[in-house]
Amino acid sequence: MSSNETSQRIAIGGDEAAFQLKETLIEHLRARGYAVEDFGTYDAEPILYPDVAVTVAQAIREGDFDRGILVCGTGIGVAIAANKVPGIRAAQAHDTYSAAKARTSNDAQIVTLGARVVGPELAKSIVDAFLANDFPGGPSAAKLARISDYESGLERPRL
Repeated sequence: MSSNETSQRIAIGGDEAAFQLKETLIEHLRARGYAVEDFGTYDAEPILYPDVAVTVAQAIREGDFDRGILVCGTGIGVAIAANKVPGIRAAQAHDTYSAAKARTSNDAQIVTLGARVVGPELAKSIVDAFLANDFPGGPSAAKLARISDYESGLERPRL
């Protein structure tokens, strides 16, 4: 194994607007040694992206995959859909700093990208930054615990 290879299991999916970017990212990730499963779409025919986003998010929540990547035209729709799955944190990123912070500050399990917003080379760099970082805990842990409290309906804001 080269130093770029990893045992991380990655779930990836997207809609027809991002089909080509998804294919590019799959090739990039596999070349770097990641185990990648493609959740579709498998061509440029229109689909309902929430179905793909929720399927990827559920697979991550169930522990079948370590991280996820979702792509659509803007990255917004798939982020909204994936975040409907309890326990999932999907973060849209259009730069490497945001991708890294999605992991280190927010413990996001999924990064979302917009094929109409970022080009393929930047998308590769964003995904690399997301996958290279881990959540260290620290001060952000209390914030994430509060988000989980809100998600479960146990808390009301304390302003």
